[in-house]
Amino acid sequence: MLQSIGGGPPNPRPQKIAVVGGGSTYTPELIDGFARLRETLPIAELVLVDPAEDRLELVGGLARRIFAKQGHSGRIVTTPDLDAGVAGADAVLLQLRVGGQAARDQDETWPLQCGCVGQETTGAGGLAKALRTVPVVLDIAERVRRSNPDAWIIDFTNPVGIVTRALLQAGHRAVGLCNVAIGFQRRFAKLLDVSPEAVHLDHVGLNHLTWERGVRLGGPEGEDLLPGLLAEHGDAIADDLQLPRSVLDRLGVVPSYYLRYFYAHDEVVAEQRTKPSRAAEVAEMEKQLLAMYGDPALDEKPALLARRGGAFYSEAAVALAASLLGGGPGDGLNIHVVNTFNQGTLPFLPDDAVIEVPARITAAGAEPLPVAELDPLYAGLISHVAAYEDLALEAALRGGRERVFRTLLAHPLIGQYADADTLTDLLITHNREHLAWA
Repeated sequence: MLQSIGGGPPNPRPQKIAVVGGGSTYTPELIDGFARLRETLPIAELVLVDPAEDRLELVGGLARRIFAKQGHSGRIVTTPDLDAGVAGADAVLLQLRVGGQAARDQDETWPLQCGCVGQETTGAGGLAKALRTVPVVLDIAERVRRSNPDAWIIDFTNPVGIVTRALLQAGHRAVGLCNVAIGFQRRFAKLLDVSPEAVHLDHVGLNHLTWERGVRLGGPEGEDLLPGLLAEHGDAIADDLQLPRSVLDRLGVVPSYYLRYFYAHDEVVAEQRTKPSRAAEVAEMEKQLLAMYGDPALDEKPALLARRGGAFYSEAAVALAASLLGGGPGDGLNIHVVNTFNQGTLPFLPDDAVIEVPARITAAGAEPLPVAELDPLYAGLISHVAAYEDLALEAALRGGRERVFRTLLAHPLIGQYADADTLTDLLITHNREHLAWA
């Protein structure tokens, strides 16, 4: 997420960008951003890669119409062939979902049998997604490296923190990206009646475990406006997060909406047991979106797409890709909230932990900005979840029932041996076809 003001030169040459998972119903959001922000990230060729050729052609057709309507001269190619699609790419965006919405629906339901939250990135469901995803992403990254070892990989695939660490640990040129921070940036900018680029967030934590500790104008040294925002707009912010206003007042920070799974875990579980999974809702929405995408008269992203999720993903992805490829502001203020190696930023974590913080982005990669000391209330939970993520990555790379059990036992939302044992069996049963070792 580009946070600082700057109007430097765009990239020196048009780029080739590949999107793996290009048949996703998210993709028109990304295409719209590429079209609107073509001065920031000039694109000569955009390749959408996806094995689901029926979806790919629907999405690709709409993508070409969006480019044409907005006067973008770039060429859009669709292919199910990964190696051909990433060949010679300057940057590769990963937005895949191993197992599709059917696997997500399982992630969101079977953990409820043990009274644990059912969510695709948090808790037992999040571990299942990591186990399915990490081996696939590493295979893709190796094939990208064979094609172009200088290509940047931008990972939007969840769980972003674990996947990004797998990529970085394997030596890939990778940065993880999430849309939580840019969503807060846009929301606060609207409340302050300023441009989003003027808003700098003191955003800190792990992917899907973050807090906004400050909201500043003009850069990291600007005046902190968060106390005033909470005083004037605390009710609305709390409603968006589905947390009591009193929690925000007592914390003095704005937690990401994923913190509700920790701060109101039992309340969330009770809700989940009374309604369809989010995956079921999204699957129905995707049917409607794909039907729309097949309409040859449609040449813009439909309004329904806003309910699909991933808001502002395109702006964040375009700005980050431009900075990694040598474009963006020329004043050294290319600051984005990304997932990258800790490198001593949070002294209580190992250097090779992956954290989500503002970082200066250049063609050499991400350099996290200094972070003020964290209250133990946040540092403790970050440490706990970071330990879980370390075990999760080990389980994803090496497999084995005992590694899965140890990982679940370590998770702060599970932590009981009987539940961890039952959840291990459920995870393996529901994901056997995606686990080479099972």
